[in-house]
Amino acid sequence: MHDLISRARDLAPTLAARSAELDTARQLPADLVAELKAAGFFRMFVPRSHGGHEVDLRTGMAVLETLATAEPAVGWTVMIGSETPQLLAFLDREVFDKLYAASPDLIVAGGFNAQGTATPAPDGYLVDGRWAFGSGSTHADWIFGNCLVGSADGPPTLRSALVPASQARIVDTWQVLGLLGTGSHDVEISGVHVPAEHTFDLFAGQSSIPGPGFVAPLMHFILHLGAVATGIAQGALDATVTLATGGKQRLYAKTRLADTQLFQVQLGRADLTLRAARALLATTADELWEACSSDPASLAALGPRVSATLTWVTDAALSVVDTCYRAGGGQAARAASPIQRRFRDMHTFSQHAAAAEGWLGGHGSALLGKPGGLAY
Repeated sequence: MHDLISRARDLAPTLAARSAELDTARQLPADLVAELKAAGFFRMFVPRSHGGHEVDLRTGMAVLETLATAEPAVGWTVMIGSETPQLLAFLDREVFDKLYAASPDLIVAGGFNAQGTATPAPDGYLVDGRWAFGSGSTHADWIFGNCLVGSADGPPTLRSALVPASQARIVDTWQVLGLLGTGSHDVEISGVHVPAEHTFDLFAGQSSIPGPGFVAPLMHFILHLGAVATGIAQGALDATVTLATGGKQRLYAKTRLADTQLFQVQLGRADLTLRAARALLATTADELWEACSSDPASLAALGPRVSATLTWVTDAALSVVDTCYRAGGGQAARAASPIQRRFRDMHTFSQHAAAAEGWLGGHGSALLGKPGGLAY
């Protein structure tokens, strides 16, 4: 077992104990961010040449699942922050090196959706925009936003702009159902000149860093999300077992929950559903890693299935969490219940665009030899 997985397991009780605090703060407190940095989680995908651990995809997913099992907002926020080197690898190598010269614990937050404009200016772009869902923005060192770049010669193109956090504004908008501790506020960049060297192509860019972890990073991100989903579901399952074995007996029931055959059937099905989701993620991750290592040309064909995998895993995790919530009765509805918290977190997670049902259609279309992307 990798040391990072062991560290995540060791931290789990402490993280779980802070859940209510994170919900209230709606962000990760500075001391917790420092603790997660010290554990090495934010540098787990950073190249060894730059002071990181450069772990493989499966190891990173195991760390994220372990953290999300303990505290979903931590798992989610570490996921976002740890992906920083894979994003920055779209920059020129010299720029990447310069950014990582001070520390391997660099954290970037921002928005993938093109909710900004980048107007060509001398040596760069003038950037304006406001991006939703900037997870981890309250402790980020840099903020990026994907922008539309107008052109007189044709349709707009996309370009992501990266600015120091001091040049962006965090707009307090994160009033939501779950994953409250992720601090996923809006981020705003207004009238900032961004040097061309600090811009990159998020969806079609080429990595300047060698190694399978930097080939097709957006596909890696999709499977990272799946690991967080299974972690949330595992946390709900663990809490339900604890509730049942603690003598829980629902109102009007003749026996304790743990002795009820219907509950035993539901629990068994939920556990196997979660195991199936985890197994699908693992085999898909192995295929992706192999393709990134030895056959990058095969990635285009693999892409629709990777995206559809997240949708299926999200649906499976939702079914597990919903089963746990219903089985828990009135006690599960209380704000202090870890089952209730994971119910809120998983339903918030399920709204993410990367987990939308349309990705299943994209996979189905590819199976028919008609690759056409999303099927909305």
